[in-house]
Amino acid sequence: MAMPRILLFYKFTPIKDPAAVMLWQKALCQELKLRGRILISEHGINATLGGSLAACKQYMRRYRDYEPFRGTDFKISLGTGLDEQGYSLDFPRLSVKVRKEIVGFGAPDELKVDSQGVVGGGIHVKPEDLEQLIADNPDLVFFDGRNKVEWEIGRFENAIVPNTFTSHDFIAELESGKFDDIKDKPILSYCTGGIRCEILSAMMINRGFTKVYQLEGGIHRYAEKYGNTKRWQGSLVVFDGREVVDYSADPQRIGQCHNCGSPANRLHNCDDLACRERLVVCGHCADLPTWCEVHKAETVC
Repeated sequence: MAMPRILLFYKFTPIKDPAAVMLWQKALCQELKLRGRILISEHGINATLGGSLAACKQYMRRYRDYEPFRGTDFKISLGTGLDEQGYSLDFPRLSVKVRKEIVGFGAPDELKVDSQGVVGGGIHVKPEDLEQLIADNPDLVFFDGRNKVEWEIGRFENAIVPNTFTSHDFIAELESGKFDDIKDKPILSYCTGGIRCEILSAMMINRGFTKVYQLEGGIHRYAEKYGNTKRWQGSLVVFDGREVVDYSADPQRIGQCHNCGSPANRLHNCDDLACRERLVVCGHCADLPTWCEVHKAETVC
């Protein structure tokens, strides 16, 4: 029986011909029956793919044949399953595109990349070194590089959570002045798999934050190692059909259901078709009609 896997990975490295890399990646994924999403720019590659274990292994081998992509850290997790043709059930299709940015911060000209990665970013901290960093910096500030919905169901305790809906909102938040009081404090940025913090930490340093670190491998690597036994609380939002993953047999439910207020860790789209807001719901309310506050008021009226 084929075993489903999900690959989460990125690599910041200069790419001279993103269009050529896009065509190669698309053909490779089609050959191996991999589905998912790949973004390529002159700054590198950002991807989430799903398929059989054998296909994922072959993909990684052939991916690394391209010199600039060697050294990529692949985060591998169990997928939901495969259909009768061997395609991942966690992705509806394959999408491989060239973009100005592989993470949409809205600042492609500000980001600088060389063969070693992002230029001028935060200092990488491995999960196993986090406690020492905290011991050395008792005033360390955790800074969430995701959005509020992601934070609702899983987070590091007492982390600062900027008011962001997408990554495009971060620069305005950083320039708003609301975080000026922590510019000279040690800051640890964190996100799902590490990629958003690669850029966020550089953007912070460019705006006067003086002691910026980033959690290497993101929450995924930390929770993979420690589950809910240390500083990570709750569930992790992921960007495939699973939507949420847990790293322990008895995970905490720290979110609050938008409908009934019960402990929750599921996501639900607002039922107004024109709305993009995602809402946290419990298992009981997951299949019930649910609206954001704006559209809920409209339905009442």
